[in-house]
Amino acid sequence: MRYFIEFAYNGTNYHGWQLQPKSVTIQEVLTKAMNTLFKDDFDLVGAGRTDAGVHAKQMFAHFDTEVVFDKDLMVKKLNSFLPEDVTVFKFIDVAADAHARFDAVARSYEYRLHTFKDSFSKQLSYHHFKPLNVEKMNEAAQILLQYEDFECFSKTNTDVFTFNCTITKAFWEQNGSQLVFHITANRFLRNMVRAIVGTLINVGLEKIAISDMHQIIESKSRGQAGFSVPAHGLYLTKVVYPYINETD
Repeated sequence: MRYFIEFAYNGTNYHGWQLQPKSVTIQEVLTKAMNTLFKDDFDLVGAGRTDAGVHAKQMFAHFDTEVVFDKDLMVKKLNSFLPEDVTVFKFIDVAADAHARFDAVARSYEYRLHTFKDSFSKQLSYHHFKPLNVEKMNEAAQILLQYEDFECFSKTNTDVFTFNCTITKAFWEQNGSQLVFHITANRFLRNMVRAIVGTLINVGLEKIAISDMHQIIESKSRGQAGFSVPAHGLYLTKVVYPYINETD
């Protein structure tokens, strides 16, 4: 049987999702816990990669097993076995060819920052102390929806075959000194959200004009875009599949 596992994590203490030889990752911790409880060897395939320090409110991975288990009971056992910063929500039966990475049709991220010192958000939100013009940042964000090629926001030396992404939502939400950037697309490039946020911050600082977004995107040059904001403010918030609904 193939299953999806839905989970979340605070990425502060981890070097991202992907297994790495000399660093602790979410994939390693979750795989070890499942191997112990299931008494089986798993190959977990995640919905995507998250960098060191990035968080996930909703993440999926798929795995195959011949072990018969009570899904609800296994959720309870796993959560008691896992560290406090990793939480499992559910197991979902899926078709034998279902794929956590390739079948995802949309992903959503949030980037959180605060403009006034917040003692409770140090590791979960980026402190940007300079005033920002949020109205201009929102105007610039809408320009993203006019394009598909986002090579200018991608890490160099990446192994992707195309830099095309379809962005369907991009906007800033402000609540006092708290700012959250929301973005949804069918796929994302490595470092893409953090580079977009850095570029929009430059608009908010009025270092660049709103209209400069067109030139930056069309240049396809990472050097033209803004700085990459710190990882600890970034959250993967939702992964959408055509065969999984909110009640599954």
